[in-house]
Amino acid sequence: MKQRVLLIDGYNMMHRARSGWAKGDNPVVFNFFRSLRATVDKFKPDVVYFILEGRPIQRLETMADYKGNRDRTNRDDFIRQRRMIVSLLKEKFPIHVVRHPNYECDDVLAALARVTHTRDDVIVVSSDTDFYQLLNGTQHIELYNPVKKDFVDPPAYDYVTWKALRGDSSDNIPGIRGIGDKRALDLLESAETLQSFLEQKDHKEIFQRNVDMIRFHDLSPAEMSELERNSPASDWSGLKQAFDEMKFFAITNIKSWSKFTSTFDRLATPTSESAMEEIAV
Repeated sequence: MKQRVLLIDGYNMMHRARSGWAKGDNPVVFNFFRSLRATVDKFKPDVVYFILEGRPIQRLETMADYKGNRDRTNRDDFIRQRRMIVSLLKEKFPIHVVRHPNYECDDVLAALARVTHTRDDVIVVSSDTDFYQLLNGTQHIELYNPVKKDFVDPPAYDYVTWKALRGDSSDNIPGIRGIGDKRALDLLESAETLQSFLEQKDHKEIFQRNVDMIRFHDLSPAEMSELERNSPASDWSGLKQAFDEMKFFAITNIKSWSKFTSTFDRLATPTSESAMEEIAV
């Protein structure tokens, strides 16, 4: 039976929770769970995956300073609150929290979308433009940008080739000198023009390196079986106690609590529980 599957870019959602306003000692946690509930309620999926980051070993072997420009400061006590969010998701929610120690979230999410759930309707939730490549040549995958609050239209060009030409400053991947967004699009208009350009000195080497860095890595069935994963189940009494201790009364009051938990109750089904068993198939 076809399912509606929601794949959430975990760190992307947690980082967005830093920008909202909330008082108390755990504002990121509060903002996160308000956002999570709204997201699940909006799409009403049968299965939800929350995908975390592993260490991108292959990309770091190719480029040691990959993502070396990222801000890793612990402003607003983010690291502690991030750990709390992950712990609560794993222990209290009927959500599949998954991570591969040697691959990024993007690679795992792509494998879940393209292979594990190829016969299902898949919605990816992230503002990361790298996921545009999932829309090239696929019909069962949609990408929802939670910042723009809208679905992303499939690009009319090969996204990986375009990005490999111009580079990706957000991930510290330099492009080919002199190539910006428009010039990269111009080169894609003709296979002959692109080939001629790549034959120029150093262009092909930089381009191929960038393709290998940007394109999602394929995970074998054996690698998928190595995913770190929880056993999703709801524990609403335990969650309410934790939320009350953090004074999240806007969530746990009589009027709001039943709405909050009912959003996730439909996930605690045999269909959802069987989803992880299919990952390595």
